[in-house]
Amino acid sequence: MEQRHLGRTGLRVSRIGLGTLTWGRDTDEHDAADLLKAFWEAGGTLVDTADVYGGGDAEYLLGQLVERLVPRRDLVIATKAGSVPDPDRRFDGSRGHLLAALDESLERLGTDYVDIWQVHAFDPRTPLDETLQALDIAVSTGRVRYAGVSNFCGWQLAKAATWQLGAPGVRTRLASTQMEYSLLQRGVEREVLPAALDLGIGLLPSSPLGRGVLTGKYRNGTPADSRGASEALAPFVAPYLDEAASRIVDAVAIAADGLAATPLQVALAWVRDRPGVAAPIVGARNAQQLTAALSVEALSLPDEICRALDDVSAPVHRYPDQDWSTL
Repeated sequence: MEQRHLGRTGLRVSRIGLGTLTWGRDTDEHDAADLLKAFWEAGGTLVDTADVYGGGDAEYLLGQLVERLVPRRDLVIATKAGSVPDPDRRFDGSRGHLLAALDESLERLGTDYVDIWQVHAFDPRTPLDETLQALDIAVSTGRVRYAGVSNFCGWQLAKAATWQLGAPGVRTRLASTQMEYSLLQRGVEREVLPAALDLGIGLLPSSPLGRGVLTGKYRNGTPADSRGASEALAPFVAPYLDEAASRIVDAVAIAADGLAATPLQVALAWVRDRPGVAAPIVGARNAQQLTAALSVEALSLPDEICRALDDVSAPVHRYPDQDWSTL
């Protein structure tokens, strides 16, 4: 699998990442082992997790498999901290919480460092410089190699990245930002992606298949074994089952027919090769699904197909988005 630099850093990651959102909850140790082995054998290196996935079980499960199944040196392990199970405070970006969470993540993962550590979301109750200082401490103590953020909007990302660049050699520059990005969700193109490109930050798209909808599995209803049929995940899928999304899914299916490919391959190739994207994060229930996703490595979309998909899925740009000179 092709390797790419993560933003303006020397770190290289596989251009498809393996997500672990369901590990320890819907994905047991056997399936997780099959997924990790298939990913590694295909040349994949980037494995994404978080301290809240499965209540910590995703990190623990990954830690049990590393070394026993895949050499630690062959993986780029990315995890996140900052989300908390508190209805009154969903995110805690305080220095104390983040550093304590990092130590707990390292213990569950069974490693003394993570390659990429990301603040899971912006915390409006904590001064941003305090949150960012946790990243500096983590890097300077060797527990983290590279730092990033997740779910920061455009101004939040630009402010955080600029603050870090204000003291080179003292503060660690942001390497990555993780955001939802797909043909069904192109909101990051308004301000987040332009900021990331300008500041040399690599984008790690989550839900690159539109929460599974872009595979075409929902075109004729909701399969019984799908996320959309799950009580826990049905609300997660529902926003992408409307008429506008259906038109985009139909266009992806038409493109796939013309290329002798699958809708999954077309949708994933589109987001993988967007400017500024380092590696879409793909979640899969089993090795068969993952193998289907990894088969996209051989596919590059023709320019005319890309333009057609761009047109049918184009987000609305109005004042004051970055290009409103024609208004």
